[in-house]
Amino acid sequence: MAEDQEWRPDPASRIYVYVQIAEHIADQIRAGSLPVGARLASEPDLAAHYGVGINTLRRAIRELRERGIADTVPAKGTYVIAMPESSTGG
Repeated sequence: MAEDQEWRPDPASRIYVYVQIAEHIADQIRAGSLPVGARLASEPDLAAHYGVGINTLRRAIRELRERGIADTVPAKGTYVIAMPESSTGG
């Protein structure tokens, strides 16, 4: 994740910030930086990493869950549960 430390969502983009974050995390999974079974950083840590509010980050995590890529276990964290499909649109 070292080379991704400078990546930030573009608030001027026509794509919602939470979608940009979800897609960035999905890209990390595709690249193997976050393998299936990996635990994501905590929500506050991810929010700080991406420079967004906690609610925006939570919406990004919800997007990953809706895509079937991640699952959240209460009091345990959010885990990668599947490899995302190729980013061809949406």
